[in-house]
Amino acid sequence: MNKLDRTDWEIVLLLNEDGRMPNTEIAQRLGNVSARTVSNRIKSLTKKGIISIRAIVNPEAVGYSVLADIYIQVEPGQVREVAEEVANYPETSYVACATGSSEVSIQVLVRSVQELFNFANDQIGKISGVQRTQTYILPLQLKDIDTWMPPDIILDIRDGIKQKAKQTAQV
Repeated sequence: MNKLDRTDWEIVLLLNEDGRMPNTEIAQRLGNVSARTVSNRIKSLTKKGIISIRAIVNPEAVGYSVLADIYIQVEPGQVREVAEEVANYPETSYVACATGSSEVSIQVLVRSVQELFNFANDQIGKISGVQRTQTYILPLQLKDIDTWMPPDIILDIRDGIKQKAKQTAQV
């Protein structure tokens, strides 16, 4: 496990806000490090596999406005096989094995409710080992994994960044 200090976490939080934020702006917003330090920290965090900087597509902006969770009940002994097959479909944005009444949990992005219905019935429903599916349309998504940070860190860092911004604005 890698230990990150407060500066590392502050950099990560700012990159979550804008992955293309210049190192000079990050350094200015943090107020206590140079742009070179920010650059070195980002390189280290990336090299260690702690963060990755990449493009995140806004599904609605490209016509994929229907988000849904599908819970799949699977025949015993076929959970991994079904999950791996479902993960190959480009419509799926999330696939996980679960415990409880549904063994596979997926999230799907499609263009329409009709497309969702066809995908659930004609694709998922025909996979060997699938017993039953339950589909839930999600009309509002407030948070996703692309901005997740450890809960015990994020509140403290957000408060610190806000205080620094106030101090900078007063100068």
